[in-house]
Amino acid sequence: MSEAPGRYPYDEFSMFHENAEEFGIPYSGPPIVSRRSVTMDDGRQLSALVWGERPAELVLLHGGAQNAHTWDTVALALGRPLVAIDLPGHGHSDAGRHGSRNLADNADDLARVMTELAPQAEALVGMSLGGMTAIVLTDRHPELVRKLVLVDVTPGVTAEKAKAITAFVRGPDSFPDFEAILARTVEHNPTRSVSSLRRGILHNAQQRDDGSWVWRHARHRAEEVPDAPEGARYVDLWEALARVRVPIMLVRGMRPQSVVDDGDEEELRRRCPDARVEHVEDAGHSVQGDDPVTLARLLDDFVGR
Repeated sequence: MSEAPGRYPYDEFSMFHENAEEFGIPYSGPPIVSRRSVTMDDGRQLSALVWGERPAELVLLHGGAQNAHTWDTVALALGRPLVAIDLPGHGHSDAGRHGSRNLADNADDLARVMTELAPQAEALVGMSLGGMTAIVLTDRHPELVRKLVLVDVTPGVTAEKAKAITAFVRGPDSFPDFEAILARTVEHNPTRSVSSLRRGILHNAQQRDDGSWVWRHARHRAEEVPDAPEGARYVDLWEALARVRVPIMLVRGMRPQSVVDDGDEEELRRRCPDARVEHVEDAGHSVQGDDPVTLARLLDDFVGR
């Protein structure tokens, strides 16, 4: 009889000390973090991580195929009360109303979460798919957004620019063991530490009873597409961004893995002349993973204390 596959116990609140140690963030003990759910009108539940006990000052939206834990190190570096939301069809959230990438539907769902968990947040921060969703949310629910931060995304993202991300997301349906899913993740993220990628997998994947692993977002795989215009259907994002009347900051990763180019930056400046643009030299597309301390510093400065 073969031995039972090795099990990987998972406690989502047990690894914060690793995030802090890797990036030299002072750590005096586990932060106050809880998981909350908000019920939509149709009964679906969206899940979020609530950091701190005071009213949330920021709301963080992750990218496609990610989850709210992608912001853990940024949250530790900030030390501010905030809410990081699992987008529909991602992490611990239920599916979207019409797919996990319908920006208008998702923006309305997330507005419901913000109304309940962070109605007075000083800034809405969105990376990649979360950034495109944040643009639509700001356009449709301006009363909830006081400042808008886009992390390595503009409406100029195309399928060609996102092809490396697409290839990774559209990889195998499942992996026979943890070593296999880790190997593929390391191959896609050669500049990241293995320990950080291991944490990311534990947060973003599930182990089945037979020992194999599947990404959490793969529950809705048929609806998954790259962070590109296909996911922005039903709305003109450049026009929506031009209508924004709150301060905007673009944080652009400058490594080749970024999906924002000079033309995108120029178009943003043309449409939103007062927008602030920051370059992070040691980051690619996932600025929050590559250089979270710099991102936290920029957010602190933009939002103010």
